Amino acid sequence: MFEQAGCIYCQRWERDVGALYDRTDEAKALPLRRVDIQNQKMSGVALASPVRFTPTFVVVDQGREIGRITGYSNDNAFWGLLDALAAKLQTATREPNRI
Repeated sequence: MFEQAGCIYCQRWERDVGALYDRTDEAKALPLRRVDIQNQKMSGVALASPVRFTPTFVVVDQGREIGRITGYSNDNAFWGLLDALAAKLQTATREPNRI
């Protein structure tokens, strides 16, 4: 999760999802690591493109970006988008010739 101080959408995500995220099945498959948007170059992730908005949730496999959710509108949308990214990650990990 790329975030920044004062981001109202980060605060909304924290209120709606963040307080319970660590206790979910999604958290087991996609553990949350928080990165300040100003430190994205030091995140250790090969991003497909720079992160410009917060919050941005980047799903990573072996240090490379698989997909992302940019912004936060509500918990239903977040969980649906996260499930789609989790499925994409599962597909990527099953590909035998993946780099």
